[in-house]
Amino acid sequence: MGLGMTLPDPMPRALKNPPAPEVDRSPALSLLSRPGDGSIRTRRVAIIVADGVEGDSVRRMHAELLRLGAGPRFVGTRLGAVSTTGGDPIDVEVTTETTPAVLYDALVLPDGADAVVQLANLGQALEFIKDQFRHCKPIVAFGASETLLEGAGASPFLPSGEPDPGVLLAPAGFSKEVLSQFVEAIGRHRHFERYGDPPPV
Repeated sequence: MGLGMTLPDPMPRALKNPPAPEVDRSPALSLLSRPGDGSIRTRRVAIIVADGVEGDSVRRMHAELLRLGAGPRFVGTRLGAVSTTGGDPIDVEVTTETTPAVLYDALVLPDGADAVVQLANLGQALEFIKDQFRHCKPIVAFGASETLLEGAGASPFLPSGEPDPGVLLAPAGFSKEVLSQFVEAIGRHRHFERYGDPPPV
């Protein structure tokens, strides 16, 4: 099917009684054989920021993830600082060009109307979201950034209509409940319920 061809008739067996394979399943080659302890230690989390971001929620998320042993990074389209609605700028740690989405285990999308408008018009930002979604990684979207998910085609619902446990829509402002849900989603690492071939986005 992948080659767009009809299945040909099978070739005759080379041996009438082929030997049994030595290995049916190899834990050494399995991505799922060592699920870990459920913690998020060493997991890399991208926190996308742009001018006009709501700073308090992303700062608190950064601090809490760092406290739990994860590796959060403020990711922008360029180095320097971005302005926030509260006035205190946030220093961009890395850019979307130097650290693409595949290098991260999870994604935080910020609140802030101006920041969301800016990110919605940046192809790199939308591609970043698409890659995280396509690779079944957890995403949390604060407040206005729900429109970024829509722009990237990343639905918070599975094809069955059930909510995607790896795409969290958070109200404006940081909360311990959102943090707990996001940490649980990161602990699962990948959310293969949304996987599709070809991918939906």
